[in-house]
Parts: sequence; C-alpha cells; structure tokens
Amino acid sequence: MPRQPLIVGKPALIVVDIQRASAMPPEVTGMVFMPGFPDRVERSERLVAAARAAGVPVIFFQEVHRRSGVDFGRELDGFEGPHCVEGDEGTDLWPTLVPGDGEYHIVKRRYSCFIGTEFDLLLRSLGVSTLVLIGGLTDVCVHYTFADAHQRDYYTRVVTDAVGGSTVARHDASLDAMEYLQAGACRTTEEIEAAFAALAENELAGVAR
Repeated sequence: MPRQPLIVGKPALIVVDIQRASAMPPEVTGMVFMPGFPDRVERSERLVAAARAAGVPVIFFQEVHRRSGVDFGRELDGFEGPHCVEGDEGTDLWPTLVPGDGEYHIVKRRYSCFIGTEFDLLLRSLGVSTLVLIGGLTDVCVHYTFADAHQRDYYTRVVTDAVGGSTVARHDASLDAMEYLQAGACRTTEEIEAAFAALAENELAGVAR
C-alpha cells in the first residue's frame, strides 16, 4: 500500500496517559518505564504548543482505576501491579501537560482510549480524520489505541520520540507493529511540528484572503 500523507483531513493531538507515575519508582507505581521520560516530556510540551498554535484539537487522556480495584479487569494478570489508582499522587497528569481552556480531558479505565469512553463520538463531532499519538506506554495504551483507531478507519500517527514503552525492546516492537498496520505511521516530533506549522500558515493565508 502507498504511504499516506502525514495528515489527512483534520488532525487531533492525543496525549495518552502522561502522568506523574512515569517519573516514580516501579515499586511505588506498580509499573516499569523505559528511560528518557524527561526528554519525552519536553518533546510532548513542544507538540502540544505546536498544536495549540495551529488550532489543532488536543485531547488529554488519564488512566484512573477505582481504589476498590473493581475496574482493573485482566490488567493485573501480567507484569503490572496495581497502578493509576484514584487519589494516588502518581495518577495525576504531569503538571505541564494538562488541558487548557476549551481542550478535552477524558478519564479511561482500560488501556485503549476507545474502550468505555466518549472518544469516538468526540472525534466524529470534531470532524477529525488523523490522530497523532504521544505518551505511554508505547506497547500498551498507545499500541491498543492505535489498533482500535485503525479498525475505526482513522489515519493514525505515532510520534516515535514522544512515546515510551515498558522496555526499549517492547517500544521498538510496538512501533514496528503500528507501522505494519499503516505505512508511514511512525513519525518524529520535528515532522509533526512542521506539519502543524504548515497548517497554521495555511490558516493565516486563508484569513488574509
């Protein structure tokens, strides 16, 4: 299949679970994260700023589980311990990556951003065709969201240097799997920034005319 354009139709930036736990020890959070979180935060901040400047919708996701554990489902059957529990410090969104006025914040109970949320309805209401994913984990919430978006016929891009996995090996394997589903899905921060800047320029040119 031919490689699709980076952006088809209207894009949205999807910030997946960039929460305080990502910078905390695994024995506290119940999860393991690959190195490089501060760098990924810096690139994510740049992408959010670029999206806002271009008028691209930004949707923030936050994984939150009830303290009773009733909504963990099968999430604790693997290597993860209890995580993202309501009221825990690590469950909070990262302080520099929170929704601004007019932006969207969706709490989810499962890995995929689509499961049990209003996400698909919101995207269709906004007229969005292309999703740009950042955040974590590459091999869990990002990957499952990508696959669900793909099966709902969204063009989906993952910013390879603004997502992080449980390990580097799983991160790389998941990126490869996503690229397999949509050729050209894997993009860099610089590519997305340039694409959003081009959208902003086109918008200004349209206003000028």
